[in-house]
Amino acid sequence: PQVLGWRVAAAVAWSVLLLPVLTAAFVVFSGLDPLHPVRWISNSLNDLYTSYVIFYIFLLSLVILIISIFNVEFYTVVPSIPCSRLALIGKVIHPQQVFHSVAHGVMGMLVAWCAAVMTKGKFQFLAVPCMPSKSLDDAVPQMCLNEYHLFFLLFGAFMGYSYSLLYVINNMNYLPFPIIQQYKYLRFRRSLPLLIRHSCVESLYFVRNFCVTYYFFGYIPKVWISTTMDLHIDSKLHPLDSLTGLLDLSLFYHAWLCGVFLLITWYIAWLLFKIYATETHHFPVQPTFAEETDQCLPKILSSNPPLIIKFLALQDLMLLSQYSPVRRQEVFSLSQPGGHPHNWTAISRECLNLLSDLTQRLIAQQEAAAANGRAKQPAGELKVSPQTPGALGTEDRSFQSPWSNVIPRASMTSLVKTSLMPLKSSSGAGSPFGSPALNSKVGDVDVSSPWHGSSQSPHVVRRGPKLWTSGSDLQMNGSHHKSFTVPSPARAGSEAVQPRFIYTWLQNKQEQIKTFLSKRVLIMYFFSKHPEASIQAVFSDAQMHIWALEGLSHLVAASFTEDQFGVVQTTLPAILNTFLTLQEVVDRHFKLPHVSSKPPRTSGSLVDTSYKTLRFALRASLKTALYRITTVFGEHL
Repeated sequence: PQVLGWRVAAAVAWSVLLLPVLTAAFVVFSGLDPLHPVRWISNSLNDLYTSYVIFYIFLLSLVILIISIFNVEFYTVVPSIPCSRLALIGKVIHPQQVFHSVAHGVMGMLVAWCAAVMTKGKFQFLAVPCMPSKSLDDAVPQMCLNEYHLFFLLFGAFMGYSYSLLYVINNMNYLPFPIIQQYKYLRFRRSLPLLIRHSCVESLYFVRNFCVTYYFFGYIPKVWISTTMDLHIDSKLHPLDSLTGLLDLSLFYHAWLCGVFLLITWYIAWLLFKIYATETHHFPVQPTFAEETDQCLPKILSSNPPLIIKFLALQDLMLLSQYSPVRRQEVFSLSQPGGHPHNWTAISRECLNLLSDLTQRLIAQQEAAAANGRAKQPAGELKVSPQTPGALGTEDRSFQSPWSNVIPRASMTSLVKTSLMPLKSSSGAGSPFGSPALNSKVGDVDVSSPWHGSSQSPHVVRRGPKLWTSGSDLQMNGSHHKSFTVPSPARAGSEAVQPRFIYTWLQNKQEQIKTFLSKRVLIMYFFSKHPEASIQAVFSDAQMHIWALEGLSHLVAASFTEDQFGVVQTTLPAILNTFLTLQEVVDRHFKLPHVSSKPPRTSGSLVDTSYKTLRFALRASLKTALYRITTVFGEHL
């Protein structure tokens, strides 16, 4: 947190220092007069030294400070990806986001007011003297509403709200870490032309959208302001909520220039925060003093720090594993006294836990996708395959592998048996209301039945009522057999009929409601999940796992020649098992329907969209890590 605080302070300081340069450029371009260049330049220079421009620079500095505070409060290293349009709407109308939008609207209006005053001319004041009477003899000077100034103020509020809306929709609070490490100045210089071009184009769209909005609804604030402030409306001027008033090139140019000025200042503050926050940080592997223990790399990885600190620690692990032989020796070293590899144990354990968590998440996602894609089975039926007692246990043993210490037995069994024993889903395929839980019902076993304790024919279909069944009853685990409750005949006959009828009726009504809603286009438009967004959400934090893969693989490869005590050999089987299991699960993921096997083309936009291709980067890093280890160790594996 202390490191991040200094970085935020440096980003805000540079944003404020660049503000006078941007303000000077705005003053020069707002007084554009190419036919009289000498007078244009001299007037612009004279305006820069006036007291009101200096005051507005100070006021704009406060705006930049507030915008930077919002950047710090809303940043994230794991993007929030809504999987449906309803989720996106909920994200936009969240109270925290509403406060963000209102604050940016107020800040935008303040910037537009400063820009209007610095532009001077007809944009400078809200109230101006006028002669509303048509008869010049009876005319009495009165104060009228300056609609040009009002247009600027409303345009600033519109731009601030639009900026906040795009901020949440485009995940602009996401901090992407650069793949290629560069100096901060080089990163800023490389992004500056793109930032200026993006601001100019986006300001054009904002002016267009606001002109359309003002044409239909501009009379509402105009009448309200004139009534509240007791200002008249000059009838000799064309109203701006008409085509004649909006077709004003001077108004269009100055509004566009105001938008460019606002966007550039805010985008620079946002860009500098991203550059400073994602800069690499070197964490010591071993503490020099006892007070520095909590700041060491193994301690930070093993604890639960803020996510950005954990990302920086994993990034540092990846860099030291490749480019720092001295720090690698500290990772492979033994503790004194005791001779224990605490550093390597903590680092490898945390990396393996990260990869195992990702494996479990992918397995759950694949099982849910398989459950949603299965056909529907009538209630009360289950076709039983021919098996002898103990067959399930034999089948489980046949699928055991060395990877079972990474993945729990139940998850691995369900993963392997997905293709062997397909169960039926209770919801229709493709329905957004479908649940991955399986709602089939299994009949009770009667001890007096001739089928009890004996093998069954593959053509036998067992039917029978079972009260209050759930989807978890169908999870078939070969490691144990579930005991069946045997009710007495009298009790079963008196209690089974009515509850079963109510349960079936409720199930049918639920299915009817789901079917009815799924046929409504508007409801499906908001509730249907986008497959690509759901996949991106699964891999939203894959950058951590990429660094863990690269760091572990480079350390293992370097240990072949640098590990003097053989500390890596104790965990090498677990590392290989984890890598191979993750490789198998990732390969299964790319074979699922609606999963693209090729990464989409990334456009050269100012807003980063690299999180959309993290799964492809993870797959490439995983294959490279396995190849790196097998190439170094070769026949020794």
